[in-house]
Amino acid sequence: MDFRRALLSISLGLILLLIWQAWLDFQQNKSQVTPVVQTDSTPSVPKTPTSSSQPQTTITGEVPEAPVSQSATTPKAGVPAASSVLDSAKRIKIQTDILKVELDTYGGEIREAKLLEYPVEVEMPDVPFRLLTDTGPGILVAQSGLVGTGGEFPNHKTEFSAEAESYVLLDSDNSLEVPLRWTSPDGVDYVKTFTFHRDSYLIDVDFAIDNRSGKRLESYQYGQFLSTEFVEESEGFWFFKALPSYKGAALYTPENKYEKIDYKEIRNDSPVFETNSGWVAMLQHYFMTAWLPHESSPYQFYTKPLHDASGQTRYLAGYVTRTPTIVENNSVGTLHTQIYVGPKEQDRIKDPSEGLILTVDYGWLTPVSSPLFWVLQKINEVINNWGWSIILLTLLVKIVFYPLSAASYKSMAKMKKLQPRLKTLKERYGDDKQKLNQEMMQIYKKDKINPLGGCLPILIQIPVFIALYWVLLESVELRQAPFIFWLNDLSRADPFYVLPVLMGASMFAQQFLNPTPLDALQKNIMMSLPIVFTFFFLWFPSGLVLYWLINNVLSIAQQWYITRKLAAT
Repeated sequence: MDFRRALLSISLGLILLLIWQAWLDFQQNKSQVTPVVQTDSTPSVPKTPTSSSQPQTTITGEVPEAPVSQSATTPKAGVPAASSVLDSAKRIKIQTDILKVELDTYGGEIREAKLLEYPVEVEMPDVPFRLLTDTGPGILVAQSGLVGTGGEFPNHKTEFSAEAESYVLLDSDNSLEVPLRWTSPDGVDYVKTFTFHRDSYLIDVDFAIDNRSGKRLESYQYGQFLSTEFVEESEGFWFFKALPSYKGAALYTPENKYEKIDYKEIRNDSPVFETNSGWVAMLQHYFMTAWLPHESSPYQFYTKPLHDASGQTRYLAGYVTRTPTIVENNSVGTLHTQIYVGPKEQDRIKDPSEGLILTVDYGWLTPVSSPLFWVLQKINEVINNWGWSIILLTLLVKIVFYPLSAASYKSMAKMKKLQPRLKTLKERYGDDKQKLNQEMMQIYKKDKINPLGGCLPILIQIPVFIALYWVLLESVELRQAPFIFWLNDLSRADPFYVLPVLMGASMFAQQFLNPTPLDALQKNIMMSLPIVFTFFFLWFPSGLVLYWLINNVLSIAQQWYITRKLAAT
């Protein structure tokens, strides 16, 4: 096999990889068609393995039940099926420097959250992205509460009272507390307090229990997300589509590490996990909401589908503590948790909880993508333009791999000088492929040429190309990042297709610097590759196309220089 066949194989392999990714996209969208399910008055209950030393927790409806204890009877909290419309009472509006949130006194749920620093579209800079919402087809709300034994406890179906209808974080303050109150029939006062912080997407959620009931209380805290299935169409058509980012539930435990649980798995298996620490989240491309229970004590992470009377399916993903918080009579107890509601900014999510940064999912090329993003970010801190940062990153990559690339281009230049002799051999031996290859190999050996040496530049580019693809797809820092002129979002495709056309032209120009294949079929296929790749790149992120274009331009300059230098010797 000569270098042209190897080059052709690599190019076709990359095309097949892109087709395979598009096929995965098709299968994912196919599996995300939610089936119509009849309302079940006795839905299946995910069981925790029974232990003689540890109580058992079950999820029988929208509210988790308290763990079963031999010394008390578990109250029947919750309902067996999801109602078709979320109940509501009074809305409490909160605004910080970066968040606009709405709480509902019914359950003390976070019903809406808008990210003020992230417009929904470049063309609509004054319309913030809405991450949590209880309206429209894409419902996602954050629910929390207490369950337990010895009395009634406030859950996300309890109606609280509020001191005010709106709260604003003042310029002179660094935090803002929003208390919600409820008193149980047996005289226990509960205060559910949301604490917002300046320049932070972390929200503290605390329960204060003032027990004057005359008896001992055992309470368990839970936090969960209620959502509908989120499906986002990627740009392009058929197998020319760019692969979309993952959307669905995810969790992290020390035992299983980072694990994604898509809607199909929740419908079919409703997985449950036992752990002493971790977090549970709902991911939505560049953004996420995550419950972060910090106490090092047993937890159960759970998932569950809920079916309403109209046949719609909603999904639960949450946690419940497995060790009770005991509040004696005439004493006060507190329970604490946190929720993250915001973008997957790597500087923000690396510290709140172990493994949270893994939600920026670069896939199997993380060892390449993470360093690329780090370098790209450092460059951008200096020049403050992600487009020019990509160009400088491309230059750095070319410098790092210059010795390998130079050796490859020298090999290709030598191969080009051999073209007249190889053409003569082909005319001499005609269709005798075996004899032709033997003679060609003798020439390669005599002139000390590696016929596969010209493949190294593409072999080097492919992993960097795919790694940068995931960096552009997953890094919220590059979302809506402008470059120059009409390129106002490097994470989206070029709206006028200028970059893909220039990239295709650069690939076509490279063909004239490479040795011409002796085989007519190979020649035609090689000449068609720029056209095929241009079609692929029409819907790829413009930042990625920019990288490939600059890489091609630098490669052409390097190859032209080396070829001229060798020709002069």
